[in-house]
Amino acid sequence: MTIIMNLCRKRQPSISSRPLRRNWLSTHSFGYSLTMASSSSSKLPPLSTLAARGVDRVLISSRRLRRRVRELGRQLSQDYAGREVLCVGALNGVLCFLVDLMREMDLPTPIELVHVDRSFTNGDHHVSVPHPFRETLKGRDVLIVEDIVDTGITLTALIEAVRREGPASLRVCALLDKPAHRQADVQIDYIGFTIPPVFVVGYGLDYESLYRNLPFVGVIADAVWPPAEPSTDAGD
Repeated sequence: MTIIMNLCRKRQPSISSRPLRRNWLSTHSFGYSLTMASSSSSKLPPLSTLAARGVDRVLISSRRLRRRVRELGRQLSQDYAGREVLCVGALNGVLCFLVDLMREMDLPTPIELVHVDRSFTNGDHHVSVPHPFRETLKGRDVLIVEDIVDTGITLTALIEAVRREGPASLRVCALLDKPAHRQADVQIDYIGFTIPPVFVVGYGLDYESLYRNLPFVGVIADAVWPPAEPSTDAGD
């Protein structure tokens, strides 16, 4: 037992000392707004300390996530009643939200998962969608599903790529909206939660490829972004 515990410790470097390379926290309609005052007292739920190590507090509990996703699914089912909606999501952060949202939608919902290339040069954030869509978008109702919208740069690139395909309609659904860092004017039709300018992980969102499997959305207080060195990455 002692040997196993020591191995676990060695595999987990300090969060504060590890440079961040991934997870660009990337809004309109209805949604819940979370303030620092209402969420700062949230404690970590009983979860493996290995999985949640480095997370300072819970911003949105798993129970609140499930309830809100259910509400969004019902609203989408009403708005697209009797129609098929093609859900487009950018890998990898959207996976948890997209899968749960589809389960709550009483609609035919084919999906299209795309890779988004991101690069940083002299502090500038560049985004592109390099690969063509596998599904035919022309003449179809398309819903872009996002895990989080921060600057709006990634969402802008995704919207432009979809519009070039000539969809019949296009709407955006985002689980998290963080407008404090907005750099691009984007329209979000369905919002799960509006959050303060904090670095969040969990429920698909990562930090150095960790924390995606957490069932809640948590905060890492000392996370630093963007990275100090220019990088190219297909992460969030």
